[in-house]
Amino acid sequence: MAIDYQRLRNWKFEDRVDRYTARDCMIYALGLGYGTDPANEDELRYVHEEGTAVVPTFLATLGAPNGWAADPATGIDWVKILHGEHRMTFHAPLAAAGAVRSQTRVTRVVDKGASKGALVVTVRDISDADSGAPLATVEHVSFCRADGGFGQGDEPPEALPATPQREPDQVVLLSTLPQQALLYRLNGDLNPVHVLPHMARAAGYERPILHGLCTYGMAARALLQACAAASPQRLGAIAARFSSPFFPGETLRVEIWRDGDRLQFRALADERGRVVLSNGVARLAN
Repeated sequence: MAIDYQRLRNWKFEDRVDRYTARDCMIYALGLGYGTDPANEDELRYVHEEGTAVVPTFLATLGAPNGWAADPATGIDWVKILHGEHRMTFHAPLAAAGAVRSQTRVTRVVDKGASKGALVVTVRDISDADSGAPLATVEHVSFCRADGGFGQGDEPPEALPATPQREPDQVVLLSTLPQQALLYRLNGDLNPVHVLPHMARAAGYERPILHGLCTYGMAARALLQACAAASPQRLGAIAARFSSPFFPGETLRVEIWRDGDRLQFRALADERGRVVLSNGVARLAN
């Protein structure tokens, strides 16, 4: 079944309300590697129950309409879908406990051609469930490798900026545990490719891979550490493209270029020199 542009463009999502606690925020931070140095009080704020600090990208784990593309009515060959890009804009700091409302809509369906696949872009507006105050806007770009050629489509989203052709201004190295994916999956992404060796091999990987949104959150951690004095409220926006898999136990090398409050970055598997997040861009809030 091929993509029906009008049907997919007008896909209806139910609003979601998710409640979370400081414990959930701490589990997320542990999944990103916070607390590696137990004497680092800047990091301990994220993994301790007194005055818990919240990594803004925690909102990537709340309210996503997981599995919707597997509905046969979408026309998407969901087995071949990839998470292409992730873009987040933050409108207000996140409390360490509360409830959020997520409202999702399809904003673009892009036909790249019969042999080149399609892009499906969803936008999720996240607000405080009690006050209605906006908290974040999340843009999820899915690359549907087998679904191009349906004929009608939207313009692609604005391209993320290319990596600067000069040495980075700052470099942050973040180690990961061999069991990092087992920690991160406690946030709700239970895809077996991240935990079961035979499922990873069936998907074409030599062993289980780390969640892309984990490396994305680690990049946010690096930006906060290097450029924002570890103040989570200073991260105004972050976006990146998922370029290749990262394996638990490797070292994530985050290279950062600064232009005032505008940051560009990329992340590599340091031991292999392989770029895993590319075209990264972020904005610091005052």
